[in-house]
Amino acid sequence: MLRQIVEDARDAVSSGSMLRCSTMVLLAGAVACSEAPERGDTILFASGADLQSMNPLVTVHPLAKQVQRYALLTTLVRYDADLSLQPYLASSWQWSDDHLELTFTIHAHLMWDDGTPTTAMDVAWTLNAARDPRAGYPRSSDLASVTNIEIGSDTTVTVTFDHPLYAVPDVFTDLAILPAHHFSDVRLEDLRQAPWNQHPIGNGPFRFIAHEPNRRWIFQAKPDFPEALGGPPAMDRFIVVVVDEPTTKLAALTAGELDFAGISPAHAEFVRRDARLDVTDYPLLFTYGMVFNTRRSPFDDPSIRRAVSLAIDRRQIVDGYLFGFGEPTWQAVPEGVPGRLPPSPGVHDPDSARTLLDGRSVALELLTVGSGEAPLEQMIQAQLAAVGFRVSIRQLELGAFLDRVYGPAHEFDVAVMGIPGDLALGFLRPLIELTGVAAPSSPAEAQELLRASAPVVFLYHARGVSGRNRRVRHVVMDLRGELPTLTRWDASPMSSGSNDE
Repeated sequence: MLRQIVEDARDAVSSGSMLRCSTMVLLAGAVACSEAPERGDTILFASGADLQSMNPLVTVHPLAKQVQRYALLTTLVRYDADLSLQPYLASSWQWSDDHLELTFTIHAHLMWDDGTPTTAMDVAWTLNAARDPRAGYPRSSDLASVTNIEIGSDTTVTVTFDHPLYAVPDVFTDLAILPAHHFSDVRLEDLRQAPWNQHPIGNGPFRFIAHEPNRRWIFQAKPDFPEALGGPPAMDRFIVVVVDEPTTKLAALTAGELDFAGISPAHAEFVRRDARLDVTDYPLLFTYGMVFNTRRSPFDDPSIRRAVSLAIDRRQIVDGYLFGFGEPTWQAVPEGVPGRLPPSPGVHDPDSARTLLDGRSVALELLTVGSGEAPLEQMIQAQLAAVGFRVSIRQLELGAFLDRVYGPAHEFDVAVMGIPGDLALGFLRPLIELTGVAAPSSPAEAQELLRASAPVVFLYHARGVSGRNRRVRHVVMDLRGELPTLTRWDASPMSSGSNDE
């Protein structure tokens, strides 16, 4: 599969060595190859699962959301490396004197890939769709304070709030703007089946070329992307390759068939030994936890949930499972994020967990994504068994997992999952609601609720660990994700070049 993907890339010029290398990797299971394919200015980035959709109104897949923001589409504003707001699709913005109205001025000459100008109508349609419950936008609660969206001209749109705000809401950095004219005949409740989703038309620095389900997404750089929005990408093509098996992904990375691949922390030192490769680890707005379904007994009992929390040895998980690439935590919000409450002391106390159980033998099923050995879940299983829980593990593929957890029936006891965050802490409310508990609107109150009744038992704040071929330079990965500097990535001939900044 990887061989054909690379051979199909426009700049693959060494098909003979590609064949030999792919045969070694994919048939013999090798983890190194002396001959690597020359891809020129095409960069291959591995994803562990298909990207779900390019439609930001219906997508929860973290990498898909980054591709939307940094490749295919544009957001109104974006963060720089210091997490300061910068113009993007909106060249400027202005608050009214009472801070109830926020007016965005849109770049006048940005075109959709079908030749239609991007206008304030696109902004207004996207924001209104995101506010409408029928669309199911995951961060719709972040727009709850919006009372009106008014188009002033082709290049101006004014958002009105029900109370004064003194900062541009974070959601405007996250929600990529869609072309309204491609959704005129689509009901909001049918957005997941919109024709645009199969052949997306964007206005970002890359143009969509093709999607082969569960195989790859291909994007072509635009040589005429406006300088005012960052200018043309340094690469020619960006291809997201779906590789769901970690061992295959590692083998392809070390063979030179991939330029980027998320790797297990256990493999970091192995990858570092290869002079052609580098390892990047970076902070994530991503917390792992055990999400309880409080609609089910006995998980509606806070003492059961607290017993689970006390039984978990988070430091052992970080050291043994993550090899130190993470931070043990008892709360949802990572250090350094604005609005985070001071941490309360967390403890690992199996004896207190047994006291809370008071002789009860509680059975629970850990629902998780995967098909392999599930080492994290096995560690949790062993730690809980030590205090009297009877734990089974059920692994599902991603789509089935999302259906079970997020579907209307909420068919799960405890879901072990990564929880993507945001700088405005808007993720706290839907997270709490997922557990079946009524959620306060205030991020501070939401953190207090999570601390007091433990509908989610948090495990650790994750760090991303990515293997990179050194031929790709100017790469920065940080709290914004893996792709914030995507347009600057420069792919030189295969070498042991440095990550110059």
